[in-house]
Amino acid sequence: MAEVVRAYILVSTTVGKEMEVADMAKKVSGVIRADPVYGEYDVVVEVEAKSSDDLKKVIYEIRRNPNIIRTVTLIVM
Repeated sequence: MAEVVRAYILVSTTVGKEMEVADMAKKVSGVIRADPVYGEYDVVVEVEAKSSDDLKKVIYEIRRNPNIIRTVTLIVM
């Protein structure tokens, strides 16, 4: 079985759009979960992909949301 690429994406959203961003992220293929959180970031998204190229595609799809201000991606070692 091929090893998957896992990552956590920390998302900053426009004010009051945390739930909407999390709900839309959950619809993206490869997203395992997306949770609104309190703190410096507004949403944490967990992603699994078959390759780093597939991971880039998932990140791109998530970042297309106009209510996202900034993301930080943490790739699991």
